[in-house]
Amino acid sequence: MPVVVAVVLLAVSWQVAVAGPLLGLDRWVRRAVHTARRDAPSALFDHLGHALSDLGSSVPAIPALLLAGGSAAWWWRRSGAGRWWLPLPVAALTAGLIPLLVVPAKAAFARPGPLGDPLTPEQWGWYPSGHTATATISYGVAALLLARVSGPRAARGLAAGAAVLALGVGAGLVWSDFHWLLDVVASWCLAVLVLWPLDRWLPRPEVGGRQASGSSLR
Repeated sequence: MPVVVAVVLLAVSWQVAVAGPLLGLDRWVRRAVHTARRDAPSALFDHLGHALSDLGSSVPAIPALLLAGGSAAWWWRRSGAGRWWLPLPVAALTAGLIPLLVVPAKAAFARPGPLGDPLTPEQWGWYPSGHTATATISYGVAALLLARVSGPRAARGLAAGAAVLALGVGAGLVWSDFHWLLDVVASWCLAVLVLWPLDRWLPRPEVGGRQASGSSLR
């Protein structure tokens, strides 16, 4: 999976850099969204698009990530696990990693947004989507941390919830004309390249020299 995602990210980034034909997909999706909004005008959908987009803001995404880290550490400590503090630096470092991944790329590509307005000197650009990266990475890492202290069924629910939030934020951004589709796709790819290795590295808490199951921590 990470190899495929990395190839997709490189291909999309190359097309954005050279204004290649793949950008036609962005324009097609934008026309389709505008047609849908014109044919079925609804203030409810517009409000929903904005609300979903806001879920990718630093607030509430970063507080949710830090709260998940604190909650996971509390459960690890309560169970008597070693290295119970590990979720805390994972959550904090993830929060600091997101702008390091997104801001330099925005400045380097300097892509104008869907509205076509030229960038001002204080703007970084639209590619990749910061809101999508913030949402997908923050909620994804929060789900990984909480899954380590949950049973299999709850872990699957957490993963599904994080995926739904990531998809919802991306859809809201595209619907609201805040981002091109490829801006969103690139940030999803970045998030996978963070979440995939973290999921394999992050251990389950060990209690009494053995790896604890999720149910024993409840």
